[in-house]
Parts: sequence; C-alpha cells; structure tokens
Amino acid sequence: MKRVFIATLFLITLINQRITAQETPVPSQAKEVPKGWHLLDKTNNGFWGISLDKAYSFLKETNKKSKRVIVAVIDSGIDTLHEDLKPVLWKNPGEIAGNGKDDDKNGYIDDLYGWNFIGGKGGENVTKDSYEAARVYHRFKQAYDSVDPTVVKFNAEGFARYEMWRRAKQEVVQGSESGAELIMLKRIYANLLKSDSILRKSMGKDTFLGKELANLTVTEADQKKAKNALYSLMSNNDALESTNTSFIGELRAYVEGLESKAKAADQAPFPYRASIVNDNYEDINDKYYGNNNVMASLDAALHGTHVSGIIGAMRGNEKGGDGVADNVSIMTIRAVPDGDEHDKDIALAIRYAVDNGAQIINMSFGKSFSPEKKWIDEAVAYAAAKDVLLVHAAGNDGKNLDTSYNYPSSLFLDQKRATNWITVGASGDPLAGGITAGFSNYGKKEVDVFAPGVKIYSTVPGGDTYQFLQGTSMASPVVAGLAALLLEYYPTLSAKQIKEVIERSAVPLTDSVRTPGTGTLTTLDNLSKTGGLVNAFEAVKLAATIKGERKGISSLPATPKKTKGF
Repeated sequence: MKRVFIATLFLITLINQRITAQETPVPSQAKEVPKGWHLLDKTNNGFWGISLDKAYSFLKETNKKSKRVIVAVIDSGIDTLHEDLKPVLWKNPGEIAGNGKDDDKNGYIDDLYGWNFIGGKGGENVTKDSYEAARVYHRFKQAYDSVDPTVVKFNAEGFARYEMWRRAKQEVVQGSESGAELIMLKRIYANLLKSDSILRKSMGKDTFLGKELANLTVTEADQKKAKNALYSLMSNNDALESTNTSFIGELRAYVEGLESKAKAADQAPFPYRASIVNDNYEDINDKYYGNNNVMASLDAALHGTHVSGIIGAMRGNEKGGDGVADNVSIMTIRAVPDGDEHDKDIALAIRYAVDNGAQIINMSFGKSFSPEKKWIDEAVAYAAAKDVLLVHAAGNDGKNLDTSYNYPSSLFLDQKRATNWITVGASGDPLAGGITAGFSNYGKKEVDVFAPGVKIYSTVPGGDTYQFLQGTSMASPVVAGLAALLLEYYPTLSAKQIKEVIERSAVPLTDSVRTPGTGTLTTLDNLSKTGGLVNAFEAVKLAATIKGERKGISSLPATPKKTKGF
C-alpha cells in the first residue's frame, strides 16, 4: 500500500495546462494538523487523536509497570540504522551476527533482525513485482478461457477457482481498455520532470524538501509555473516533508504500475519473484528460502520504516516523533514488494513471526485476489493457537469491503471468522480531510475500527529522516501499537481480549461523516463494526477491569526506556 495520490482535480488542471503563474499560497500552520496529531486528545488538544498522553498518565497513576512485547512488522523492509528505531529493533537472541551459521537452528541463517522472504540466497532482492489479478488471469487462462460454467460440472473448490479467474479476467481486460488515468499521469509525470529541472536551477541544488518551495522567490513565468505545479501537487498529497526526488520517484513507480496493468491483458507478467527466490512455490513446506537483508534498499524500506516508527519509535528522545508503544521490540519481516505480495510469503512470514516470539503482527498490505488463501488461513489459525494478534490495514480504494474483495482477510474459506484479527480503516481530523479518510475502505461487517491514518508523521529511511505519509497502512500500526501497549501493561490479556478491549473502548461517533469514495453523508456505525474511533485512554481504563485469560505467559523482562511523562 503505497502513497495515496489524491489530488485528482489538480492533476487534471495540470494536464490541461491551466495552471497560472501566480504564487501558490502557503497554507497557514494554524489550519494544519501538527506532527503527531494522531496521538493527541480531542478535549485537551482539539485534535481527533487517540488520547495517548492521557493513557500513559492513567498507567502512571495506577503504578503499572511494562513488560517488553515483540511486534512483528510484515512489510517492505526497515531501515535498521534509523536513529529512532535502532534501540527498539528485535534482535534474535539465539543468533550470532554474520557468522554464516544457523545458530538457533530455526532454518534461517543469520536472521538477526528477522527475515526477508523475497530475497535470493545470493543476496539479490525482489523490489518490484506484478499484480495478482494479472498473475491469476494468465496462470489459469488456458484451463478456463473456453470453459462454459453452465456445462462443466465443478466441485466447490473448482468453481471457486473458476470464479476467481473470471473476476481476474474482468479486471485485467477492463483495466487494459481504460487508459485515461494512465495517459493523464504520464503527461503529469513528463510535466513534473520539466518543472523539477527548472526548480533545481532556481534552488541551486538537486534535492530539496517540498516545503522549501514555499520560501523560494522566483520572477520568471516558467519558474513560477514550475513552483506552482510541484508545490501544489506535493501539498495536496501531504508530501511537503518529502524530497522532490522521492516524491517524483513514487509517482514514476505508480505510473509504471499502471503501465504494467495496461499490458496484462495480452502479456503474462514477468516472474519477478521466481527469477530471484528460486523456491518451489507450489510447496508450502519449501520454506527455507530468502535472505537476512531486511532493508534491501532505502527506497524499498520506505513503507515498512514509516509503519515501524508509528508503532514504536523511541519515545521522549526529542527526535522525530514518538511511537505509540513505549516498550516494544520490532521484528522485521520483509515479504511485500512494490506490487502485490505472494500468498506463500505472507503465510510463512506469519509463521516465522509466531515461531520467533512475536505477540502482535502488523500487516499493512493487501490485494484483491488470494489464490493460495488456504495457506494464509492456516497460518492465521496457527497464530490464534499461539495467542498472537494480527492487525490488518483495510485498504485504500474507498470501497465497501462487505461487498468487494480484499485479502488477506479474517474470513476463512470455510466461512468461520478469525478471533485474533483486527481490520482497521483510516480516520482523519476536520483539519486533515475530515473524520473519515476519503481513500479508506470501510465495511459494517469487515472493518472493525477506524484509527488515524491521514498526515501521519513518522520515520523514513535515511538514518535521521522523517516525513508525512497517509493510508490505512498508517492506521493499522496505530492500532498495533495500542495492542502492544495493552499487552505491555496487562500481560495476562489474551489476543482475543486485546481485540475486544480495543473495539469496546473505541469512542462512538454519532455525528455525520462522509462515506469514503463517494462523499455521501452517513454515520460511522454504517462504515465499521464498532462505529468508533480507537482511543488509548479508554482502552487502558477498560483493560484494567478485565481478568486476563492468556495462558503460558512468556513476556520478555522489562527494559527501562526514557518515556515522555514518566
């Protein structure tokens, strides 16, 4: 789940070249949400955050002590050298770094920080991959293209596979016929490259932050037009803390993804993963593949680094921002490329996390097809048996998950529901696009709660770098961090109980909100199961009243951490 490009009207304006050469007005800081707004309190601070300081004050007043909790982040990778993450990264206690041996005999050599399931044994890494719809369409095309389902007798499993293929065919073929967005974005990208070239000369440097453009004085018409174009686009996409190069790079990747989709109807996708990983993908028991490079590259690690900082960046060190949880170890599992993840990698990533002691797993990724869903269902059930909670982002398509597809999901193939699973939609603030994020997926049955996911400031690769990103990918780690916080201070709570506490303590909202995707007015209880926004203060108060049911507690010893307010 990459950056959500939301400035559609601006993009159309840019394409039609109706941008004036006037200066773009600089947004008033008084009308912007501050860095870390998602942690604030509506009553005390005026922002619709999760009331985290009030939660910590309650824990301090009740003399609660924390035990360290391991949170696994299954994502694109993490910058293991980041100043705000180094102290909180999980390190495998049974592994000796760099000796080329599997010291702890878990099957993974030198897995010091975790494991990379989309890497090769020679050190190569999958960074880009195809989309699952195209993979499914071409994988089963020969078998199903001439099949008449009214004549052929399918068993239940066969019919489900045929229906999946039929749906993939519809998406791939329709996608190839609708090139308007691609044409638009390719023209935007070409215009931005020209603007960027002009602005580099005006700025006197090749790399600069979007916010620096606000103070750039230009006199020539082409300079004004270039400044207006790039600044407005970055501002409308909450990317003023990003560099020009990273933002334009993300747009380039997005355009390339659309180009790949456009080709999918006639051309089977390139086997990016298979060309590097070299496992037997059809065999779930062939699991000791990959490598220990959990960062892969700075570009690849952007998403996972940001997610990890939201969960547990060092609190109170006056660097960047504070994570939600104050005593966590973040286990890094790389399984998500730029493109759609593969079911086998996700299933094994969940099992790796569980087997190596993770108690919470954050999953900020998703796709519309899951051909090996059975493997993931079994992994989720395995996690449930080990009392591990999974937190999943709802997705950024502005669609109703009650009537559409999004995987992985808590609903098993046998129609039973996982009890150790929370699905999270993205909320905002009246000063950050409204209470419901316009891009967020929703669902009265399929989405459990909403949590802040708009303009979230957190760690990004570069050692000491931070920026705003948004998406349900950011909302999910807010909830994963809260789950970890609850388990730190109430270690006898089971995964099921933590889920119940988070859901029952969500603050109900009766005011009208906008339905993501359409903008029509509704209430939050029509968009999620709880009809509430997560709240850390209410959660810790509720947790204090519950008798824990966790069996065989094996929490790590407490590790003192400098925490603001403690």
